[in-house]
Amino acid sequence: MPRRTFLPPAAGADALNWDDLRYALAIAEQGSLAGAARALGVRHSTVLRRLDALEARLGARLFERQRSGYAPTEAGELLVEHAGRLRPALQEMQRRILGRDLQLSGTLRLNVAHITTLYLLPRPLADFVRAHPGIGVEVDEASQLVDLSRRDADVALRLSAEVPQHLVGRELGRARFRVYARRGERTLPQRRTPLDKLIAQAPWIGYERDRRARFFDRWMHEQVPSERVVLRVDLLHSALAMVRTGLGVAVLPSFVEPHEPLLMPVSDDIPALETPLWLLTHPDLRATARVTAFMQQVGHGIAQALAQAR
Repeated sequence: MPRRTFLPPAAGADALNWDDLRYALAIAEQGSLAGAARALGVRHSTVLRRLDALEARLGARLFERQRSGYAPTEAGELLVEHAGRLRPALQEMQRRILGRDLQLSGTLRLNVAHITTLYLLPRPLADFVRAHPGIGVEVDEASQLVDLSRRDADVALRLSAEVPQHLVGRELGRARFRVYARRGERTLPQRRTPLDKLIAQAPWIGYERDRRARFFDRWMHEQVPSERVVLRVDLLHSALAMVRTGLGVAVLPSFVEPHEPLLMPVSDDIPALETPLWLLTHPDLRATARVTAFMQQVGHGIAQALAQAR
């Protein structure tokens, strides 16, 4: 790549702002323009344009293009180091300002696991959107809880026995888990069966072989021998999709049952898998009108749906 010549910044040049710095941070953290574009939710060309403008404004090269990606120069390392120190303070200021917002308007970002999006969230969320047309809700489905301190989301809906201590929220109820099979499948149990017999005799849909962080992963590793597992998937909704085919049985939350006529429980509730469902936010955002309204209305609707699924 031909080297560019940088002139000293002109007198009266625009001062740096956080929007400039976050582009440089994203490039350094992701190691490429494409990665930075994905992280920032913009086009590759936008990142390149902003980097060119920033380097021209500073009169210095911030990154060298290498075979492995974009590497910070000495000037770039200095800028990234100081920008990284500024980021937590700026994010905290943003959260606190948003926390004083008393208007039922603006954007609310919700982080949620896919299976709760399918079965517990739709009706309460639709009712909320109709009741509050001034609030734009954005739903981000992810298997892991995102960082609410960085405002990756404003509210999170999570099935978990443990939640970060710095977050606030409410427990909406407890999800019960049972073993499910396809109804009418002759190769699978068709009535309530003792759990030890299911483990010894039924073909199972399992989860990732080496994963231990999630409660259902740990239960599977402790209870179901590997030789009983005919297929492994990554998430609960993937297991549910495979149970529909009749390939095997799997542990699933009981709140799916009213919506899945092809599935039938073939075990009683498994006490070791009963798990709280939480609606969470950051303390700095809990007084924000749209967050408060969402947590009250949607939380109440989800709690009712969960209670009815027992």
